[in-house]
Amino acid sequence: MCNSHGTQLYLEVPSSCLPIVYSPVYNITFMGLEKLHPFDSGKWGKVIHFLKEEKLISDGSIVEAREAAEEDLLVVHTKRYLNRLKWSLVVASITEIPPLLFLPNFLVQRRVLRPLRTQTGGTIMAGKLAVDRGWAINVGGGFHHCSSDKGGGFCAYADITLAIKFLFERVEGISRATIIDLDAHQGNGHERDFLDDRRVFIMDVYNRYIYPGDGYAKRAIKRKVELDWGTEDDEYLGKVELHTEGALNEVRPDIIVYNAGTDILDGDPLGGLAISPQGIVKRDEIVFRAARRRGIPILMVTSGGYQKRTARIIADSIINLRRQGLIGGNEDGEVTEECVGGVSLMMSSSDSSPSSVSTGPAPNTI
Repeated sequence: MCNSHGTQLYLEVPSSCLPIVYSPVYNITFMGLEKLHPFDSGKWGKVIHFLKEEKLISDGSIVEAREAAEEDLLVVHTKRYLNRLKWSLVVASITEIPPLLFLPNFLVQRRVLRPLRTQTGGTIMAGKLAVDRGWAINVGGGFHHCSSDKGGGFCAYADITLAIKFLFERVEGISRATIIDLDAHQGNGHERDFLDDRRVFIMDVYNRYIYPGDGYAKRAIKRKVELDWGTEDDEYLGKVELHTEGALNEVRPDIIVYNAGTDILDGDPLGGLAISPQGIVKRDEIVFRAARRRGIPILMVTSGGYQKRTARIIADSIINLRRQGLIGGNEDGEVTEECVGGVSLMMSSSDSSPSSVSTGPAPNTI
């Protein structure tokens, strides 16, 4: 264990809370500028709305994400990269929203980067929850094009790399991770970060013809499945199941990070694949079932998905995972306000003693 910095992201979460992480801060709204990118920048709140409608969650039963602080981000990111984000031109390029370059950076920080930092904090929090509970879902995150020193493709912070490095540094018994990246795009950010790290096994299934086409980063992929334009359900699901099983048989990790992008959906303007809503639900079930069968903790992030119906599909998938018994529910129905934020070390749901975790110096309270 290294001497880690103090963080507000590894906090106690009562066992009555579902390990689903979200904050209203996730959603990006800023004078309509967010509509200039095809990404539905309010989809995360819509997912939560649908889950509430189905009575799967309530306001008090899920974990509220906290914003990743600069010290948290520096676990992976260079100081130089974080300083570059203080230039609106750089953020406009990363998020692919050109008019941002004309706005003062304090507004860009508040309206664009703070939501992305909060989603990043949510992924880090969900990583620890997954270890404690066996599964966790961050309703946001999955910024798989961002590496330690470069952002792109709407990804400003390397939340997947951060979640894994936090676990490696702070949690006893977590020394191997598998990333299963099923977004339509190649996950070149985490691939660059873990290029020479033998502790991390990467499986990536993506459209071979679209962004980013990062040949250098592909060297990090241990199971590479390149798809053609218009790939449909039968072929896709067959390959996902074959390679998920193969990857987990080849190396048994201590944690799975599942990047569950929904830009594989038929009609997605950027993904170029032709998977049905039912196919996406089935895909997520295949991955969770493989993890559950082996008793491996799994963290899911939602990543890309560029159509208005995406939020409904994500919600339907989470509901299906619950119906299939692949994620647990709040069996006793007990919900406390403590689910919204925490005040001390996270505890294992199966043990009343604190988890074996290094937190560094005591953090200041917010």
